[in-house]
Amino acid sequence: MASGGAGSVHAGWSFSWRMEVCATEEEVRPAAGVAEATAEGKLWRPRRVLITPEAYALEHGRVMLARAESFGAEVVRLKSNRLMGLGASAGEDERKAYALAKTSFAIVVSPPGQRKLQPIPPSADWQFHVAQGCPAHCQYCYLAGSLSGPPITRAYANLPEILEGLRAYAGLGGVTSKSLERMGEGTTFEASCYTDPLGIEHLTGALEAAIGFFGSWEAPVQLRFTTKFDGVGRLLALEHRGRTRVRFSVNAASVARNFEGGTASVQQRLRAMRAMAMAGYPVGLTIAPIMPVEGWQAEYSALLGAVAEALAGIDGVDLTAELITHRFTPGSKEVLLGWYPKTTLDLDEGGRTQKRNKFGGFKYVYPKDPMATMKAWFYGAIAEVLPSCRVLYWT
Repeated sequence: MASGGAGSVHAGWSFSWRMEVCATEEEVRPAAGVAEATAEGKLWRPRRVLITPEAYALEHGRVMLARAESFGAEVVRLKSNRLMGLGASAGEDERKAYALAKTSFAIVVSPPGQRKLQPIPPSADWQFHVAQGCPAHCQYCYLAGSLSGPPITRAYANLPEILEGLRAYAGLGGVTSKSLERMGEGTTFEASCYTDPLGIEHLTGALEAAIGFFGSWEAPVQLRFTTKFDGVGRLLALEHRGRTRVRFSVNAASVARNFEGGTASVQQRLRAMRAMAMAGYPVGLTIAPIMPVEGWQAEYSALLGAVAEALAGIDGVDLTAELITHRFTPGSKEVLLGWYPKTTLDLDEGGRTQKRNKFGGFKYVYPKDPMATMKAWFYGAIAEVLPSCRVLYWT
């Protein structure tokens, strides 16, 4: 196992993302030609950055701290290795606590238990975490029901250790590796279960490191992540060797307009997808959360047409689609209404059916007939508009 320092070397891979690589905000941006191709959106600027003592002891932790400070963040050196007092106190407005958390960036160390990987069906064989939390403001955010406490974004200072720990799981996958349709992907590792790693890449460098790690890993493996951001400039020239699939989370125009805040626009995401495809990356669509809004067929038809236009003229694009319908739990509804009390998001249990899991919990999903109608439409429309696209799953 590699140490948490920044000089770990294994099988030709070297962790070398340092402060001098991205010394200023201008240097975080891609070169002029790439910038014109991707027209990247604004970078997230946390107002404060908190760092624990054990994270500060690691070089990568100090690098992230310096990056955040260079973007104008107030630095808070914590005395304890625990993040304390971040929630709403008695009598405090939950929205104020939410706003404080969403403008904060914490640098911590991933605990050993979190580095014991778990499967993440149907997406990938294994999930691993370079961070938790997301700077975006999506009113349907599934993290509301997945992560406890205030929605502060945490990044892990022991990134080299996290990446080296993945080696033990190669060849042991039980999700995509057992699928006749997907076993050719090798052992798959999902990096975006609890974060949008591209949205904080200018602070963490985690994707740059992970893509390089997988590119030099001489094994049938694949890194996967999905994003609503577009800052891909620094990733385009990396030696990915086709072992990273980046999927762009996209949606109907009205869904993106009404419920997604703090993200790149769908148009910007599609431009970034084109840039990544031109750089030889396998790419994908995460169409989620699918909602049967008024005129949904027309809106999603327009989306698929925009995807086809974005990828036009690129030979041999390796394109997939993952189709995920909107769902919520009683807990996530309560949290989301606390965060976004004026939302117009449909959270009416009366129009849903319960889908239970093996642990006794449940979520509210669309009823069987509307689900079947939407599924048939999407499979047919994708086959017609994007004939080379492989649909990986519908859920």
